[in-house]
Amino acid sequence: MCIAWFINLGTRWPICDCLIAFYSSGYPLEKAESYATLRKPFLVNELEPQHLLHDRRKVYEQLEKYGIPVPRYALVNREVPYQELDYFIEEEDFVEVHGNRFWKPFVEKPVHGDDHSIMIYYPSSAGGGMKELFRKVGNRSSEFHPDVRRVRREGSYIYEEFMPTGGTDVKVYTVGPEYAHAEARKSPVVDGVVMRNPDGKEVRYPVLLTPNEKQMAREVCIAFRQAVCGFDLLRCEGRSYVCDVNGWSFVKNSYKYYDDAACVLRKMFLEAKAPHLSSAIPPILPWKVNEPVQPTEGLTRQGSGLGTFGQSEELRCVIAVMRHGDRTPKQKVKLKVTEEKLLNLMLKYNGGRPRAETKLKSAVQLQDLLDATRILVPRSRPGRESDSEAEDFEHAEKLRQVKAVLEEGGHFSGIYRKVQLKPLKWVKVTKSTGDEEERPVEALMVLKYGGVLTHAGRKQAEELGRYFRNNMYPGEGTGLLRLHSTYRHDLKIYSSDEGRVQMSAAAFAKGLLDLEGQLTPILVSLVSKDSSMLDGLDNASIEMEEAKARLNEIIKSGSKMIHSNGSSDCPWMADGVGLPPNASELLPKLVKLTKKVTEQVRQLAKDEDEDLAETNPYDVIPPYDQAKALGKTNIDVDRIAAGLPCGSEGFLLMYARWRKLERDLYNERKERFDITQIPDVYDSCKYDLLHNAHLNLEGLDELFKVAQLLADGVIPNEYGINPKQKLKIGSKIARRLLGKLLIDLRNTREEAISVAELKSSQDQVSKSTKTEKEDKDYPPKLFIKADDTRRSSTTSDISMDQDDDDDKETQYRLDPKYANVKTPERHVRTRLYFTSESHIHSLMNVLRYCNLDESLQGEDSLVCHSALERLYKTKELDYMSYIVLRMFENTAVALEDPKRFRIELTFSRGADLSPLEKNDIEASSLHQEHTLPIMGPERLQEVGSYLTLEKMEKMIRPFAMPAEDFPPPSTPAGFTGYFAKSASVLERLVNLWPFHKNANSNGK
Repeated sequence: MCIAWFINLGTRWPICDCLIAFYSSGYPLEKAESYATLRKPFLVNELEPQHLLHDRRKVYEQLEKYGIPVPRYALVNREVPYQELDYFIEEEDFVEVHGNRFWKPFVEKPVHGDDHSIMIYYPSSAGGGMKELFRKVGNRSSEFHPDVRRVRREGSYIYEEFMPTGGTDVKVYTVGPEYAHAEARKSPVVDGVVMRNPDGKEVRYPVLLTPNEKQMAREVCIAFRQAVCGFDLLRCEGRSYVCDVNGWSFVKNSYKYYDDAACVLRKMFLEAKAPHLSSAIPPILPWKVNEPVQPTEGLTRQGSGLGTFGQSEELRCVIAVMRHGDRTPKQKVKLKVTEEKLLNLMLKYNGGRPRAETKLKSAVQLQDLLDATRILVPRSRPGRESDSEAEDFEHAEKLRQVKAVLEEGGHFSGIYRKVQLKPLKWVKVTKSTGDEEERPVEALMVLKYGGVLTHAGRKQAEELGRYFRNNMYPGEGTGLLRLHSTYRHDLKIYSSDEGRVQMSAAAFAKGLLDLEGQLTPILVSLVSKDSSMLDGLDNASIEMEEAKARLNEIIKSGSKMIHSNGSSDCPWMADGVGLPPNASELLPKLVKLTKKVTEQVRQLAKDEDEDLAETNPYDVIPPYDQAKALGKTNIDVDRIAAGLPCGSEGFLLMYARWRKLERDLYNERKERFDITQIPDVYDSCKYDLLHNAHLNLEGLDELFKVAQLLADGVIPNEYGINPKQKLKIGSKIARRLLGKLLIDLRNTREEAISVAELKSSQDQVSKSTKTEKEDKDYPPKLFIKADDTRRSSTTSDISMDQDDDDDKETQYRLDPKYANVKTPERHVRTRLYFTSESHIHSLMNVLRYCNLDESLQGEDSLVCHSALERLYKTKELDYMSYIVLRMFENTAVALEDPKRFRIELTFSRGADLSPLEKNDIEASSLHQEHTLPIMGPERLQEVGSYLTLEKMEKMIRPFAMPAEDFPPPSTPAGFTGYFAKSASVLERLVNLWPFHKNANSNGK
């Protein structure tokens, strides 16, 4: 009914039986209400409840009244702009409303439903900043503002918990309470780029709803009395929430939906105004009655790309475990402090407890420390005439280093710097009241910094993501994007707790999915943190110390103690393999060259310090912003041209880095070498050769060669001095990760079997109904409440109903009846795990030496002999090294046949190329950009060999954490939403162990 009809006719309103009226800009809703009161037509969408939709507070109130789940939220109501409210508190990483705390990331929504300026604020641990969501403008739906960290105060807002949904939004469209159609789209919180089809429409794909979501759709329809109604659904960690109700909405490009909606509306109208005709008219549109049933197309077969197993194989799963990208050297400063300002600061942030340690990570805390340090750092450097003066000088230098680290970057972020203050000594003092209390008089300050992903590291991760997109999946790059955009690609990305690992994961995701923009929104939207699975060496600390002690013995004794307990065919079986035979002779040379480089850097730092001495201590040089540096992949040309170190490191911190290495590598008083410092010397050499070659440090290339020889032997042997010890240490470090990998493989197999059985039963039904009349085709969805026809497509009821199981990962499954996709059954699972060097070594050691376990005696290794030789010669698993497991299903063999599922193992050494390499053309080109290329994948199996999933499970199970041992999901206090659950993402844990040869697929 047009607007002019209401406006022009005044009270001369004709009678109509059924009225479709819904609010839009300029629509006279009040007149429509008056008409409905007068003529009493059947209302498709009732008019009075439409006023609720203009106020988000009332929408949430109505949803809660009907028991429909909504995100956790709180209201901030202001009568005038910028009104100060005593119940509203804002801190750096959270807001608090009436004592209800919301940690970043959180969402800020205007209370007015027509105001679409919605903000998401990100935590400092992810880089900070804010993303503004808005109505689509061109191909943009959001913009990221890295410098905005404070919330708005000019109006009233809803603050709600950010729900990590894997970068996907679900739009649900009802036509009456018994019909719901759902479509998924890329969430604007990811990169803000709107995906459009050739007609300019936003790309969306129909997805299946769970039974619980269908009930939610029914309740939304009833709660707001809107038959044709759209609402937004968030799927987060196995549960679904309604975050917005739009009122009148319909699907834009689906003829099937239009046909269904026509049938449903016709049924509504007839039942309301002509019930005697309702049962007489068939539920199918007249022109659809004789339309033949379209059989579902079979799966398009794709070979592995790296193997030759025929065209009946289909890729089912890609699992990759990766090391992070290129980083700055990790650093640590330790100093004992007695200054009252620093001791008071410790008490301020530990609750006034004199014996409790304090951790400073937030911007406010680090700013307090910087202010105190600036006052305490002496204006000029004193001489060192006596021992006590030398100690004062050393203390002042460390304070100066702390100040330089805190001033680095322009603003603070927990990803890059953290400080611990641990009380060491206490005294009792008498208070004014006469009571005694303890006061700390000395504390240990430990500042950890560095280890930041460089511009090169980000570039490496992004390029590797693109490589995976183009080479790990069928379809030459477009295949993965097509799968992902049509919700046939189940992607989950996990990261350890380290900032460089998180950012590597985000950069990889950007390249893999062809995303745009900065990394912080991608990180928060797509990456889940699981530190218990991907961090830490505590479980194997004793064994690693034993390995290092044995390694020290071998180096001191020379090659005499390297006994060959292997054969010439298997040289990797020897103790301490990889160490140079003259290691003991190389150590003094390493110390001499380290001193030479340190002295040169000292002179550069001295020159810089003399320049700084002429300025006011509070006039800080324009800082190098690390957070902004994460947004680019190019070097800072201006710093290089000015003769400064690359990145954020000044000469003072560069000298501190080398000076510490010089001191720790060799104790002159005890005449003792510390071999655990060899990897750090090698790390610093490689970093400066790659990023600071323009400083022309004499002897650095020679130092690198010596350090590399030693590091190639030391680093692999730190994870076990021989294969049996490597297996023991590896199984302890990677136990949880191995358990999760087996769960991933098992779940993929279960799902594939379910689909195969379902397809087989559908084929049988299709054959049996070929001779039946065409008018017995499936009726529309409206008339089948409990047994929706869409449910008989590709996925069973159990696999889609996530609502009663917190342990499942969120899934989005394509609805084949409404999707214009040739192969809706094809579904690929991708699991990406980003971690550190220790976990890569540990996983590789288990894969290649698992057959040495007593329970597996007589079994061949998972890794073939030629690959064992290559791994023996591979000295380093460098930045962006990775191990990939791909699982294929051979549909030409029986479901129970062990050869139904095949595992393919590959690995890459990562950026394992010397920065001194001059012959490689690609390396020379990349060297100009301070980047090293990533080596391509290498097979771990012979070409033509066949590793079954059954064999893989058998060989790995003794070292993997059983599913029932994974702890139940838990939410850390005050940190819901982003990175909230580490264990909860494991699917169907308890039911998946042990791994039986013939999995029970009943009820799937």
